[in-house]
Amino acid sequence: MSRVVVLTGGVGGAKLVLGLSRMMPPEDIVAVVNTGDDFVHLGLSISPDIDTLLYTLSGKANTAQGWGRENESWGFLAALRELGGEDWFALGDGDLALHVLRSHALRHGEPLSAIVGRLARAWDIGTTILPMSDHPVATMVDTDEGTLPFQRYFVARRCEPIVKAVRFEGAQAAVPAPGVLEAITDPTNKAVLIAPSNPFLSVDPVLAVPGIREALVQTTVPVVAVSPIIGGEAVKGPTAKLMRELGIAVNHRSIADHYRDVIDGLLVDERDTPIDLPVAHAFADTLMQSLNDRIRVARAAIALADALRA
Repeated sequence: MSRVVVLTGGVGGAKLVLGLSRMMPPEDIVAVVNTGDDFVHLGLSISPDIDTLLYTLSGKANTAQGWGRENESWGFLAALRELGGEDWFALGDGDLALHVLRSHALRHGEPLSAIVGRLARAWDIGTTILPMSDHPVATMVDTDEGTLPFQRYFVARRCEPIVKAVRFEGAQAAVPAPGVLEAITDPTNKAVLIAPSNPFLSVDPVLAVPGIREALVQTTVPVVAVSPIIGGEAVKGPTAKLMRELGIAVNHRSIADHYRDVIDGLLVDERDTPIDLPVAHAFADTLMQSLNDRIRVARAAIALADALRA
């Protein structure tokens, strides 16, 4: 077996998984996805990072927008707005179908991991998509405006509040979803990758679930992270802003230090010149704008893992 396991969340992570799926059989990829962003809105259970990956791998993603479905319609949201409903979180008509099905299944006792597997099969997605846990974990952001649930901070407030700390409520009571630990620790894997997702908001929730960090430490195959920093900034999202507010230097050294106990190598952008990194590293153009870019970064991450294995 030459399976690759990826810890992922958000758009950047979905791009890397898509690149991997174009350079190797999708069936040989396992994506462990952040669910700290999950929340209930208007009575619907929403899993933004899982849905981004489902849309991306099925070819349904709105790539220009960076979230949601391509060719979406907005009749529901318009009707909701007319009635004075909360419209800060955009729910498209096609997107709504996914949330309704998931909510119905969860209310009838089906675990999230089983629901995600069924949705992936419906869209002929070969990659195994696993939520980090079937138990609820909520990313909470302590800010100068008080404590905000992640989506309120990220979507409603557009990451404007100053962040003081990030917490993951429910993490200590959660357990990894079925198959997660087995996938990470499988000695026949080719590599375990940490996607260039926000380390603090997208990857840390995964690592907060008891057993997952330990599995990364115990696995005998190379663990490689792709740094989200390019030219001293993050391409998308609040990574750089968040790091500055938490008093962390925005550079590859900080990313390497953050993952130091769980990674063997770090893939960094060729535009930067990191010095004295505490882990092995390699350079590549890590900006992912096209499909070829995604494949290039995936190949570079696997090449670093192969070098570490050798």
